[in-house]
Amino acid sequence: MEDILKTGIITSAHGVRGEVKVFPTTDDVRRFKRLKEVLLEGEEGFTTLRLESVKLFKQFAIVKFEGLDSRDDVERLRGRGLYVTRENAVKLEKDEYYIADLIGMEVTDEEGKRLGVLKDVMDNKANDVYIIELSDGRELLLPAIKQCILDVDVEGMKMKVHVLEGLL
Repeated sequence: MEDILKTGIITSAHGVRGEVKVFPTTDDVRRFKRLKEVLLEGEEGFTTLRLESVKLFKQFAIVKFEGLDSRDDVERLRGRGLYVTRENAVKLEKDEYYIADLIGMEVTDEEGKRLGVLKDVMDNKANDVYIIELSDGRELLLPAIKQCILDVDVEGMKMKVHVLEGLL
């Protein structure tokens, strides 16, 4: 299990007062409003940055960090990831999972036959779609709905699924 979770990517400086435009990698951009600090990804590890203010603009968060007060201060941050610790992450509801905890899970069908490994999660308006790399190299796109996802064992890194007819 990951100790830190990616919450966004800085896409550009915004204005001249040290604000940055952040593309959220979380399912709800409003979560930035509740954050006090984030971890900035760097070549030599992570740096903690305190948030001074957050505004929402379309699907982006416009973030101002304490101590970074000019466009020059933040221009070098372009393309860097923003992370939160698991303790500062949004609490999950029943049957909700962090994507970072799902990637790499062993996927089996309801009889226990190995299908492959969960490679990625695609955000779809109706529901997420799990991208499973099958043992033969093909990909299976499986909707993340109760009819398909039978059991998820985050600790054991295993997922049991029901493959709808016609998907394989």
